[in-house]
Amino acid sequence: MEQPALLEMRGICKEFPGVKALDGVNLTVRPGTVHALMGENGAGKSTLMKCLFGIYHRDAGTIMLDGKEVSFKSSKEALENGVAMVHQELNQALTRTVKDNLWLGRYPKIAGVMVDEGKMAKRTKEIFESLNIQVDPKAVMSSLPVSQRQLVEIAKAVSYNSKIIVFDEPTSSLTETEVEHLFRIINMLREKGCGIIYISHKMEEILRISDDVTIMRDGTWVATRPAKELTMDEIIRLMVGRELTNRFPPKTNKPADVILDVEHIAGKYTRLKDATFQLRKGEILGIAGLDGSGRTEVLENLFGAMTRQGGTIRLHGKEIQNRTPGESIKNGFALLTEERRATGIFGIRDIRENTVISNLKSYLIAGVCLSNKKMKEDTDWAIQAMHIKTPSQKTQIRSLSGGNQQKVIIGRWLLTKPEVLLLDEPTRGIDVGAKYEIYQLIIDLANEGKGVIMVSSEMPELLGVCDRILVMSGGQVAGEVDAASTSQEEILTLAAKYV
Repeated sequence: MEQPALLEMRGICKEFPGVKALDGVNLTVRPGTVHALMGENGAGKSTLMKCLFGIYHRDAGTIMLDGKEVSFKSSKEALENGVAMVHQELNQALTRTVKDNLWLGRYPKIAGVMVDEGKMAKRTKEIFESLNIQVDPKAVMSSLPVSQRQLVEIAKAVSYNSKIIVFDEPTSSLTETEVEHLFRIINMLREKGCGIIYISHKMEEILRISDDVTIMRDGTWVATRPAKELTMDEIIRLMVGRELTNRFPPKTNKPADVILDVEHIAGKYTRLKDATFQLRKGEILGIAGLDGSGRTEVLENLFGAMTRQGGTIRLHGKEIQNRTPGESIKNGFALLTEERRATGIFGIRDIRENTVISNLKSYLIAGVCLSNKKMKEDTDWAIQAMHIKTPSQKTQIRSLSGGNQQKVIIGRWLLTKPEVLLLDEPTRGIDVGAKYEIYQLIIDLANEGKGVIMVSSEMPELLGVCDRILVMSGGQVAGEVDAASTSQEEILTLAAKYV
């Protein structure tokens, strides 16, 4: 006998000015199951979940939770009724401690007045121990890497004893070891009878962890199937509406002479101890390593976003300093940051402003005013070249899906015509079709003679796109491998060398 549904969403519709985000979408989640929600960026996955969670008010449709119709007016109301959500873009009180973030808005009180610090610490410790999360409850949130902040958010969702927990791209900032830990937590929740809604673009994960899969396209429901009946190729076909036979474009770039020579760079007040490497014209150099290995710090050091302790950087044989991002841009460097919401986008500004912001001097007329015509033309180019889904250039960037925000930032940097492009997790939270487009773009840039350095947590991505891979461990270079002949095992062995 089939179990009654824990959650039923029927005929959900939602419109924003100029775009129909959801058009009659259905979703049914059974208790004790993981239900994957898949689709390209802009397909409506996050919008559907925000309608469930009370962030958006749906225009039409019904939501049934445990057989009763619900219509949450806020996320607080959703949480109080057993629906929790771990968002892709973390929104935390970074200056507060871990335990403060866990109990924000529901502090245990003494006599209803004073915060019961002892009880809060005890309950935090109990939750972390039950989930085997190794994070100091007293640590300030901003001091933690993104992966640990993500685990805190998962613990917070679990602490509500939720019936439904939504995971929106939960592994985008996690290493392989942390992904295994997350899957153990999900299996524990599944055994307790929770319904898990799992949004991800990583198809290997979907096929491994899910019981059911619902696929959306352009705001509509396409199909719901048992995960065991689906293949990767079938999921891609349903998602994009066409066959996509290869995950990676053909590698047509040909590395030439050395353009960048980096010797013994080290960061002040950071984990980067020592990095020496070269980058060739037309080459795509990958950087692999475990979380905290110093991968991101290498890019930030090269771009002047952090203070350098020592070492030299030479471009075309000439020593440069890159003390600040402004100086680095003048020297032909561009940096796509890992945390697009915190350090990439200007959320309340529109697409045009976000696209041209790094290149404003080129739009000056007589050194006085900006050319709207030229800015519009360049933004049109970025929208078309990046395949950005947006109603118009005047749309606020924060209303776009995460993947489309990422495309805007890439377009922004390409307008500066960089010689060295530094990419930190360039396809994080991006669907398979858009990933292919970005991979092709990276290869095209290399074909134009640009040097590309790319940090990624996805091993297949590094092996499929890069020419060479630098492996970081404990803040230093543990080794360098040829992408065509290495293996994931060799990279992981090097990554653990100085841990």
